[in-house]
Amino acid sequence: MTEMRPVRLWQPRVRQETRDDGTILVWQEEPLGPYPRCLSEKIAHWAGVTPDHLWMAERDDAGDWRGHSYAELADLTERVGGALLDLGLSVDRPLLILSGNSLDHAVIALSAQHVGIPSAAIAPAYALTGPDYPKLADIARQITPGAVFADRLDAFAPAIRKVLDPDLPIITGAGELPGHRILRWDDFKRTEPTEAARAAARAVTPDTVAKFLFTSGTTGSPKAVITTQRMLCSNMAMVQDCYAFMKEEPPVLVDWAPWNHVASGSKVFNMALYNGGTFYIDKGNPGPQGIEETIRNLREIAPTWYFNVPVGYDALIRAMQADTDLARTFFSRVKLLLYAGAGMATHTWEALKTLSEQTVGARTLLSTGLGATETAPFALTCVEEQDLPGNVGVPAKGVTIKLVPTGGKLELRIKGPLVTPGYWRAPELTAQAFDEEGFYKLGDAVRFAVPGDAAQGFFFDGRIAENFKLNTGTWVAVGALRAKLVDALGGLARDAVITGEGQNELGALLVPSRAGAEALVPDGAALDDAALWSRPEVRTALQERLARLAQEATGSSMRIARAIVMIDPLDLNAGEVTDKGSVNQRAVLNNRGDLVRRLYAGDPEVILARSPR
Repeated sequence: MTEMRPVRLWQPRVRQETRDDGTILVWQEEPLGPYPRCLSEKIAHWAGVTPDHLWMAERDDAGDWRGHSYAELADLTERVGGALLDLGLSVDRPLLILSGNSLDHAVIALSAQHVGIPSAAIAPAYALTGPDYPKLADIARQITPGAVFADRLDAFAPAIRKVLDPDLPIITGAGELPGHRILRWDDFKRTEPTEAARAAARAVTPDTVAKFLFTSGTTGSPKAVITTQRMLCSNMAMVQDCYAFMKEEPPVLVDWAPWNHVASGSKVFNMALYNGGTFYIDKGNPGPQGIEETIRNLREIAPTWYFNVPVGYDALIRAMQADTDLARTFFSRVKLLLYAGAGMATHTWEALKTLSEQTVGARTLLSTGLGATETAPFALTCVEEQDLPGNVGVPAKGVTIKLVPTGGKLELRIKGPLVTPGYWRAPELTAQAFDEEGFYKLGDAVRFAVPGDAAQGFFFDGRIAENFKLNTGTWVAVGALRAKLVDALGGLARDAVITGEGQNELGALLVPSRAGAEALVPDGAALDDAALWSRPEVRTALQERLARLAQEATGSSMRIARAIVMIDPLDLNAGEVTDKGSVNQRAVLNNRGDLVRRLYAGDPEVILARSPR
């Protein structure tokens, strides 16, 4: 076996304690080190130490990279921050951001933070898919914005007209919207710095609200998670402690994940800033069209740390297997590959290791973790080499986790400076989210990787609310079963929704992966979805792989007897999926009752597990 590529990481000393009631506490022995009062201190630091170093870049209309240095960022945050203060913005009248990831989005968000004004970046889909824009309307009611930044005014104009007050100032680079107050972005960047802005920046404390991040709203209205400067800065200190190599070499990041989500919007975004690195905005995504832009960017920019969701890695693997130059650039200096958003299939895990070995003669560390919007998000992570995917690791320094026996599982709860003080203007929801000792209740379950030894990490064991019973009274652990099913289907599904509550056997609604099916059919790329998934080659492959999984099952709670492919795409507005691609089990089951009934009613589209030929 080839060696692991050298990388400097933490060496945690993990402690654990078991109480008389079976509750287990786990933490790192060493305390978390100091961290800044606010992120603006890091901007000022790097503007002084490496003023000309590139902080962030994006492609312009000609396809060339353009960006800002740390010195330019420091100057802009003073100018734009002062202009935002002049609008009377505050925690009660924050900045609403309607924008994808962009350089201007980054500048205005950091400028607002600099002077103590929270911002709220909203999933663009909430403002691009009408006609009523219910989630955008609900968010506006919750936070009562004082101004809006819209980088593409024409695209967002219908939603603004429908939902927002005409008197609300709209900051934009171009475009008109009759009847609304339009302010020009270039004017904000030219605003002369003021003493009022400097005083406001000095008044920012660790408890100042930096931004509002919204949960995906898959179980109702999105909730506004209060994100403070303490949360962001302590979390970055935890990340830097873990990824110790970033202290020696400022990171280079190429990232597509949306900033309205905590994974990229707080963690990856701030990793570059905190460590004096460079963030290249990837306007691609893991989809069939978007992946081409991601590949284009990765041909030019070799990251030192890289994040993607498993379906994104699958697409990259196919591209790198066909293009050794792309693989060579991608693996040339990357120290760690992080995956999240869904469980990684074994075939994806093995393919990444093989490509790394073939390209640079060593394995590159594959890692994942566990956290939430409410934990800023870095709470647990695994950076020990593993034989298989799934270990979410141990708590970061400064974090204590509590494992509470619940229904035969260990419910995970978290405490530390990374945890939100609560939900904005929602005291009842806040009270429900914390236990009597102040631990935040994630709603997730975990299990020991090695029974009783917390130092060896944990595996995600499903969402407590997703689990259900068969009519035999047998509990079904949905999270682990979903991951096992997707792995067994070998690239034909990117996720699944498990069915069977009140039934005598389990079934699954499959979220299909076209690439896997197209590989089985000579003319697959030319077929529409319904025709592709009806092809005998594809149905036979699904049946045989489902049958092998059923044969390996140790009981009814692990045996999936039937499945059906969801041809209609998941609906973001209905809460079935986030714009990052995470699927919500309960929302899909609630919305697609007819499909579940077909699954158990002998519909000809149902695929039954049977013995392979």
